[in-house]
Amino acid sequence: MNENTFITSAYGVSIPGIIYGTAWKKEKTASLVKQAISLGFRGIDTACQPKHYHEAGVGEGIAACIKTGLDRSSLFLQSKFTPLNGQDPQQIPYDPKASLSEQVAQSLLVSLKNLQTSYLDSLVLHSPLADQNQLMEVWRALEKIYHEGSAKQLGISNCYDVRQLQSLCLASEIKPAVLQNRFYADTQYDRNIRDFCTGHDIVYQSFWTLSANPRILSHQTLEKLATTYQRSAAQIFFRFLTQIGIIPLTGTSSTVHMQEDLEIFDFELSQNQCDEISGLLK
Repeated sequence: MNENTFITSAYGVSIPGIIYGTAWKKEKTASLVKQAISLGFRGIDTACQPKHYHEAGVGEGIAACIKTGLDRSSLFLQSKFTPLNGQDPQQIPYDPKASLSEQVAQSLLVSLKNLQTSYLDSLVLHSPLADQNQLMEVWRALEKIYHEGSAKQLGISNCYDVRQLQSLCLASEIKPAVLQNRFYADTQYDRNIRDFCTGHDIVYQSFWTLSANPRILSHQTLEKLATTYQRSAAQIFFRFLTQIGIIPLTGTSSTVHMQEDLEIFDFELSQNQCDEISGLLK
């Protein structure tokens, strides 16, 4: 990926325009991460959540690439602290009886060990806690990690209430640099939240971007553009998102699709074409 495919966050972190997501890869995680990086991905997303992620496998894949000459500093490595309600009770990666702030600290240490690194480029709260006091206790613990240098920026995921995001921004010292949400029609594609992000220099990351949008991918607008550009509908949709400031995650296990995902920066849609696709986000 060349320098033109990166976005610089409010905290000066360089984020690739498309990120490889590692959920649900299980025993294939290490080989898929190695493959993704070898093909050109420079952004990797994971979580300290054994229920859905094999974080140590991500670390193995990265370590294999570093052994062949990859510089750790060239990677954007993002992980998450997952609260108890998002964990498998049989595989909690921290002491469930510890305080929330201690759970955050323990989770970070597990992530750093799993990923074989001394720092994260981005540390994300996997989902907001319903209780505001508990949310802020967790966020203060994340801020401590930021100040200690173990995370270059902070973020939040699965936050679909713009008022909650506004409240967090007002109450926090270190503001969220990224918001990672499911991108689909049920939330009106987060239009209000994305407007807030734009106005507050928060980078919006989308997941479930293809799986949740078969209607858009099969729409004649994308099919026509796919023919025009000799690309797939998925490439057209991903390219559209990058051009409106969204960083999509892709979790493909296909080498061909990985290559196609990286090739979305080889062409550019016109403003009118972007407007056409925008009209489908209803």
